[in-house]
Amino acid sequence: MAYAIIRTGGKQFRVSPGDVVRVPTLADKNEGDSVEFDQVLVAGDDNGVRVGAPTVSGARVTATVVKNGRGPKIIVFKFKRRKQFKRTKGHRQGFTSVKIDSIA
Repeated sequence: MAYAIIRTGGKQFRVSPGDVVRVPTLADKNEGDSVEFDQVLVAGDDNGVRVGAPTVSGARVTATVVKNGRGPKIIVFKFKRRKQFKRTKGHRQGFTSVKIDSIA
């Protein structure tokens, strides 16, 4: 079984063909578009594991965009005791769901 560890959006993901992964927003991609991740840190298959320094040269992961969306709302609450200071803010992080097609 082939797998790879890719880096996108400042985060790392372990992916295999057929997986659907939520990555940080890929702003310029719409549903159905093809995406290519070239920052492959580790690639493994039946023949062994290749570890990059920092990336594996020539390795590519191709995927298809399934959905663009926003995650659940996170409440950010700040306060300072005895100072009558309170602030409440909400935040929703954007994401892009991608389906991994192949690892080469």
